[in-house]
Amino acid sequence: MLDEPAILPEDPEELRSFTARLLAEVKAQAVLIEKLRHQLAGHRAHRFGASSETAEQLHLALETSEIAAAAMTARLKLPDIEEKDRPRRRPIPDHVPRTEVELTPGTDACADCGGRLRRIGEDVTEELEYVPGRFIVNRIVRPRLTCACCERFVQAPLPSRPIERGRPGPGLLAHVLVRKYADHLPLYRQSQIFEREGLDLDRSTLADWVGKSTALLEPLADAIGRHVLSAEAIFADDTPVQMLAPGTGKTQTARLWTYARDERPWAGAAPPAAWYRFSGDRKGQHPKDHLARFCGWMHADGYAGFEDLYRSGKIREVACMAHVRRKFVDIHRAQASPIAEETIRRIAQLYAVEKEARGLLPDRRVELRQARAAPVFNDLELWLAMQLTRISGKSPLAAAIRYALTRMERLRPYLANGILELDNNTAERGMRAIALGRKNYLFVGSEAGGKAAAIAYTLIETVKLNGVDPQAWLADTIARIPDYRITKVDELLPWHWTR
Repeated sequence: MLDEPAILPEDPEELRSFTARLLAEVKAQAVLIEKLRHQLAGHRAHRFGASSETAEQLHLALETSEIAAAAMTARLKLPDIEEKDRPRRRPIPDHVPRTEVELTPGTDACADCGGRLRRIGEDVTEELEYVPGRFIVNRIVRPRLTCACCERFVQAPLPSRPIERGRPGPGLLAHVLVRKYADHLPLYRQSQIFEREGLDLDRSTLADWVGKSTALLEPLADAIGRHVLSAEAIFADDTPVQMLAPGTGKTQTARLWTYARDERPWAGAAPPAAWYRFSGDRKGQHPKDHLARFCGWMHADGYAGFEDLYRSGKIREVACMAHVRRKFVDIHRAQASPIAEETIRRIAQLYAVEKEARGLLPDRRVELRQARAAPVFNDLELWLAMQLTRISGKSPLAAAIRYALTRMERLRPYLANGILELDNNTAERGMRAIALGRKNYLFVGSEAGGKAAAIAYTLIETVKLNGVDPQAWLADTIARIPDYRITKVDELLPWHWTR
């Protein structure tokens, strides 16, 4: 995907060239979508229908590509590309209940001459909306009035819509986003569910809504990112996702990164949050770019790409005991090793101290750890080093011990700092939603589709961390954000929201 520059070029020739490249990128997505639709149609004709695995993968490929195209179109404010076989907008069925709202100019007198206004007609906009448990149609009626004296026409303006010239209400957009990114339900399955409700909403229509909704909500995801990076300590992790490789018909391994902030274990006042980023590969330059503004402690696994960050001196590493423990659990399950069993038992003692320390102020946590965890930690380190001299250096157990000794050296700061944790489980919990969703949507269509997913996960996972209903918050936020000043967008963040 063509990267968007931080500042648009000022030179007219460069600007025209840049615009041409953007249009070419969007058109390339449209060509890919057309190709995938053709493949899906052929597969349906010659195989076993939409229930077969290959057909599902084609559905998902279309879905992710269409989201990417919609997100790029909305973010860059490009005109929608008209496709000859794009599903036409069908009228909303009559059986869906209607609620009518009439918007009037607010005066009975003409602003020009003071004459009385008389009604000559009206414009009606129907908006399909979703409230928990049912669909409704909002009929927005705007009477057209004319002055009896000077023939001046008056009509109330149509309120801002989440999707320009679109038909979905904010509650329906929130419902689709929550079902896809919180409930892990692909769009083509949602389309089938809507059909059972008597609503003809094509998968490509839902993909367009998702792409444009995430583009609209991107400033909020950026605000969450700034909140996370302002912390003294964060948690970092990444997980693979498959991305379609243009022109090859295959997928390549891309990455979703999470950076989390959670001060609840040490009674911090800042609200918890999770910030997700997408990249086409796992190069160390990506976390370097993501964390350019961060200075502090970072809990992470042993990924080599983080080493440049630690060498810079701005970011200090805190290793993860959960990763250490996991290796010994695997060995104990496979070999019933008494050394592995004893290691697990000693690590459990460290976690027992952490259970007592949870929720205490940082100074009290340090006192507790120094008194009860530090002796166990030091003994474990010495004991593991001794065991290493008694077993074969080529065994899996020896490899696990060497890994543990390396990571424990980098984990030691937690004993003397009450804002640090024993493991990186906060970030790993943030990856569960992606792991579950990955089983359902299989891959993303492009970097634009991956970016849309990262925005959606940032918002939904942060809302859940703050104990807020994602459906209610998203519906209210999508309704308000089109008219919100970008400088005040932080007011819409989940921890400032009340129902």
